[in-house]
Amino acid sequence: MKRISRTAIALTAGGALALGGVAAAVPVLAGAGPGEPGGPPAAGQTVDPRRPGVGHGMGQGLQRGPGDGTCLNPPASSGTVTAAQKTTLAQVAEEEKLANDLYTAFAARYDARVFDQIARAETHHLYAVRTLLDRYGVTDPTEGKSAGQFASANVKAEYDRLLAQGSANEKAALQVGVTAEKAQIAALQKSAQDVKAADVEHVYERLIATSQRHLAAFQAWAN
Repeated sequence: MKRISRTAIALTAGGALALGGVAAAVPVLAGAGPGEPGGPPAAGQTVDPRRPGVGHGMGQGLQRGPGDGTCLNPPASSGTVTAAQKTTLAQVAEEEKLANDLYTAFAARYDARVFDQIARAETHHLYAVRTLLDRYGVTDPTEGKSAGQFASANVKAEYDRLLAQGSANEKAALQVGVTAEKAQIAALQKSAQDVKAADVEHVYERLIATSQRHLAAFQAWAN
């Protein structure tokens, strides 16, 4: 019963978020055939209730929806970005790298597929932000940095703290995912304030939407 309940929670979260403004990912997901990532199970295929699927709004769906960069790709046109907003973009890049490195480390340690799936999505998030950094001539603070290495001492300290916390056990790692996504959503919402450039606004909106999905997924797995 608990496994079924967990699925119901994730399905509810994914459906609510889809209605809340991330329907742009649906056409991409709709192309997935039976048995394909992001698509319905093939005939006779066993479905794990904890398997991140289309209805969950994360996991496999992230590979073919908002997580694959398709919906995250900034519009071709650029706008006006202030010096402060450029600094914020660089900070967002480091935060996206932090999430990717953190979940990748947990994926190597634990069996919960949610870490591997969301780590892949974070890679696409970082790619989208890097596109903006290049477009607006902002130095990429993540360039050349290996896993767990960051230009900012504060980000490095946060990564180390969360990694240590999540290294206790799988449940602790899932809770770290919840904590990290909540912090990321709050930071992105603040970063998006007063942004006038359509391409930057577009990426922030998609990052917030997918982070909300990540949060729902981690919460479902943790319960």
